[in-house]
Amino acid sequence: MTDALPLVLVPGLISSPRIYAPVIPALWRLGPVMVANHVRDDSMAAIARRILSEAPPRFALAGHSMGGYIAFEIMRQAPERVARLALINTQARADTPEASARRRTMITRAKDGDYHGVVDELFSGFVHPSRQDDPRLLQLVHDMAEEVGVIGFIRQLTAIMSRPDSRPTLTAIRCPTLVLTGDTDNTIPNTLSKEMADGIDGSWLVVLENCGHLPQPEQPEETAQAMMEWLRG
Repeated sequence: MTDALPLVLVPGLISSPRIYAPVIPALWRLGPVMVANHVRDDSMAAIARRILSEAPPRFALAGHSMGGYIAFEIMRQAPERVARLALINTQARADTPEASARRRTMITRAKDGDYHGVVDELFSGFVHPSRQDDPRLLQLVHDMAEEVGVIGFIRQLTAIMSRPDSRPTLTAIRCPTLVLTGDTDNTIPNTLSKEMADGIDGSWLVVLENCGHLPQPEQPEETAQAMMEWLRG
């Protein structure tokens, strides 16, 4: 039983602590919860170092999307401090040239004043097709984007583009690991979650039905349940 184990939650691209708000009340019952700030640096190494400097000595770590990339870097820098790992709607691969080109275009548009237009386009890939017209989720994404800000967004994209390929290090992960994804993630296909689960010995793969890239607000009860079972071991 790990009810006293602190939990560090790392949000994704243009995400603030709000992304975890639907599941924190359930997780908080099992131990202290901290949401990491990942908008202050522009490389995965620097982001991970700062989070480690602010985190408890030993903790459970959950990373969503970009937060998963950061989690892999934390595992490279201080694997002995991570007691449990959750990889939520993320991937282990490095950026492709095509993806990096799209990110550079987003940086240019954000600098030129079209940040909200970029956020609108990202939203279409963030949620399940059945939620494309959900005003609550659209407002959530825009609220988080405002909290991250243009400068934070550019730092995040810069860090994402230069991240290493984490597939070679999957076999080194020894702590209990949850890999969680949606059945229709149009931002990071769940085939890449399955790839991670296959590469991490003893990991537990959960695919949520009727869910896109944002499981916390899209399927909060199911997401919280999977994470609570992961924390309880």
